[in-house]
Amino acid sequence: MRKNEEEQGAKVVRYMVNALWGGVLALAVCIVCLLAAAAGISKGWLGMDFLYQTALVGCVAGAFVGGRLAVRRSGSRALVMGLAAGLVLFLLLLTVGVAGFQSAPDERAIGLLCASLCGGAAAGLLGKRGKKKKRRK
Repeated sequence: MRKNEEEQGAKVVRYMVNALWGGVLALAVCIVCLLAAAAGISKGWLGMDFLYQTALVGCVAGAFVGGRLAVRRSGSRALVMGLAAGLVLFLLLLTVGVAGFQSAPDERAIGLLCASLCGGAAAGLLGKRGKKKKRRK
């Protein structure tokens, strides 16, 4: 095995670990957003009609924050890392939903997938570092 192949394998593992950390942080932020929405609903500030919309907002916010972490930790391939963090968030939400409620996901899962991917993509597009210009002496 050549040295380049070993380095590529290490890069892939590093990218996967960064995407997982981004997804875990995204899940934490999403849960905090959903808890805040639940508090708003219980206080009467929000109606029950906005439950699905607040879940989508929580997914976008969580995927954005988690995607930013993944992009910053990886340093390159910003859009791919942001999308990967959003996908990890969706898979974690899907796993928690199936494990907690013992039911198959319904048609609203597509909205959660799109929200997670859009939040991650936004993080990837906004988290990209500009190239440094070389200074002449």
